[in-house]
Amino acid sequence: MRYWEIIADNLSKAGWSWGCVSTVESNGRTSFVADAHRDDGQSFIVRLDERLTAFVQLESAIRAVREKP
Repeated sequence: MRYWEIIADNLSKAGWSWGCVSTVESNGRTSFVADAHRDDGQSFIVRLDERLTAFVQLESAIRAVREKP
């Protein structure tokens, strides 16, 4: 199992719906857009050059919100 798949699985287990798409920009550069959302209205979207980095950033953003007092 790839590391980004482990993160995606953990998001699902925590009640998040998620998705990821790759895009090719007009200059030929590939980027990944990953998002996660919940029924309570929380959502996060990240766009980066690598799929793993996108999922790590997504996980980090969710964790930061969860840990706020």
